[in-house]
Amino acid sequence: MALQAGIVGLPNVGKSTLFNAVSNSAKAQASNYRFCTIDPNVGLVDVPDQRLKKLAELVVPDKIVPTQIEIVDIAGLVRGASKGEGLGNKFLGNIREVDAIIHVIRCFEDENILRDEGAINPVGDKEIIDTELQLKDLDSVEKKISKSEKQARTDPKIKAELEVLLRCKGHLEQGKSIRELDLSKEDKVAIADLFLLTDKPVLYVANVDEASMHTGNKYSEALKESVKQEKAEVIIMNNNIEAQIAEMENPEDKELFMEEYQMKEPALDRLIHSAYRLLNLYTYFTAGVQEVRAWTIQEGWKAPQAAGVIHTDFEKGFIKAEVIGYSDYIHYGSEASAREAGKLRIEGKEYIVKDGDVMHFRFNV
Repeated sequence: MALQAGIVGLPNVGKSTLFNAVSNSAKAQASNYRFCTIDPNVGLVDVPDQRLKKLAELVVPDKIVPTQIEIVDIAGLVRGASKGEGLGNKFLGNIREVDAIIHVIRCFEDENILRDEGAINPVGDKEIIDTELQLKDLDSVEKKISKSEKQARTDPKIKAELEVLLRCKGHLEQGKSIRELDLSKEDKVAIADLFLLTDKPVLYVANVDEASMHTGNKYSEALKESVKQEKAEVIIMNNNIEAQIAEMENPEDKELFMEEYQMKEPALDRLIHSAYRLLNLYTYFTAGVQEVRAWTIQEGWKAPQAAGVIHTDFEKGFIKAEVIGYSDYIHYGSEASAREAGKLRIEGKEYIVKDGDVMHFRFNV
């Protein structure tokens, strides 16, 4: 699944450094000047999953294939981006295409790294980005309102949509993001075609100095306080350290480096897991001697949809699925043992796949 999380933020906050750290298929240029990134860099990121490793230890396959998400490094936004400042329209268009936002915010002091906005102010920086996204959404909503007003007089469906649009307009005019507005599934249909920027789920990354990477600092605490109402997650990390870890190919070197910094795991793993959850994604597994593989699906998908991720023929010709719960598979140690213990289930078209299911599909085309 080509689901994307886009990295955004003001210039020189550590976006491209973070991208370099998370991406295992591309490297972004990280430099100390504005608009270093113009065209977005895209990289595929493996989703760390200990369950995949444990299954592989039991099955001993020829290869192990993790699931992935796409991370997009979008150029730094500036004040006035919604009006075209700093190639703003192009960058805002790039954000419109992603499924979720990873918002990197500078929470460290360093006089050697340029900053246009004066003193370090993570809350103010967040508000600059929020305002630009809200203004762009407001423009989109107002344009649709002007098109809908005449039709709404005679069409009840358009009238209902117009009411939702007017609620969105009032909310945005108060300086609030659409994701904070309590919209029903039916309400969201009215704005689905607008792909509103502030309706996208967001994860905040507080890029702190080395001394604060475990505890945070006054800047990251201020950021956490400011996003409480959003119920958003804040990941504290030092992007430079994470990039150094990611560049190490030797596992022993990586382990020694992490020990030196008293790290049990890279903060990147937490970031990737958080981004995965943010997109409401689940993982199911296929396990055989040729490969043990993780597959990404949306939470709530039924078995035929999950099968379609492997190949469209699997969904079209779906007959049934053989399912073993992950914990049962690990407990009994093999598919055969789980089957003998009665833990292999035969599920039909209405089965809702659970996170961690180990599955085989029967199909006919």
